[in-house]
Amino acid sequence: MSDNKTHVYLMPGMAANASIFENINLPESRFVTHTLEWFVPEKGMSLVDYAKKMCEKIEEPDPVLLGVSFGGMLVQEMAKIIPVQKIIVVSSVKSKQELPKRMIFAKYTKVHKLLPTGLVNNVELLAKYAFGETVTKRLHLYEKYLSVRDKYYIDWSIDQIVNWNQLVPPKNVVHIQGERDAVFPMVNIKDCITVKNGTHTMIIHRAKWFNEHLPTIILE
Repeated sequence: MSDNKTHVYLMPGMAANASIFENINLPESRFVTHTLEWFVPEKGMSLVDYAKKMCEKIEEPDPVLLGVSFGGMLVQEMAKIIPVQKIIVVSSVKSKQELPKRMIFAKYTKVHKLLPTGLVNNVELLAKYAFGETVTKRLHLYEKYLSVRDKYYIDWSIDQIVNWNQLVPPKNVVHIQGERDAVFPMVNIKDCITVKNGTHTMIIHRAKWFNEHLPTIILE
């Protein structure tokens, strides 16, 4: 592009839509932001195949990909398919070694297949899966954020997360993690920018921090 602006694609976390980025504002003089949305995978689709399909939605060369949670895993897979300037993962992991013990346990016992994902229209339960939080207040907000409620998609997503087998993080990845993340606890995470008191939903609740720091993180 001749405008010399950096194109940033934002990928939400599992079950969430792009409204989680509604308070993320990058300076328009330097950046153009685009949002990506989940689609229901075809039966038997691998994460690699899903990433290839998602790459078809990228229209700019050498973009910056920012992914939250499971979306952070997905953008790392996408970066193996198309050239990217930088990968930023938020509230996520960079390799299977960073997955919490309970997810590794699920991989070998298949216990995750017993989760009552048929109840995905129960927003409180979905928030527990997607955000790691027990939601009692602001339910209407979570209903807005968590709109991808297809049971096959949720089952597929959980299975892809616990079976993710990336061993080595990409070279051009920047990892931003909240110190109070309940889904991917800091104890397992290496080499990241730590957000004090940040939780798994900090992209929503700590948008001010991201607006202050993302421009520098993207451009440096």
